[in-house]
Amino acid sequence: MISHPDRWVTFWELIPRFFELLQAETEAAVRVVLGHFVFVYIHPYMGGNGRMGRFLMNAMIAAGGYPCTIIPLERRAGYMNALESASVNHAIKPFAEFLANLVKTPAREDQHHF
Repeated sequence: MISHPDRWVTFWELIPRFFELLQAETEAAVRVVLGHFVFVYIHPYMGGNGRMGRFLMNAMIAAGGYPCTIIPLERRAGYMNALESASVNHAIKPFAEFLANLVKTPAREDQHHF
């Protein structure tokens, strides 16, 4: 995918504000949901933003005192649908509920992950 220069400019303008907002948020669960969503939303490339978003998600989960989590391959469609709903429909609740359920339900060793 080709990146447009204006997306890079926008990304570099938004990233300091993104980190300011994360630092100001006192609730770990809110940081996890919004941090993951906002990073994926402002990232200028389609490829790689999910991996980095999930890495940031786990860093914020761990910083909030929760166990790190993974998204099982079997639940990838639900993850993508919830993320898309947040982006397109401005409905963050399905994404928040999806992540909350992941944290509540530890992955099994026999599950595949992405």
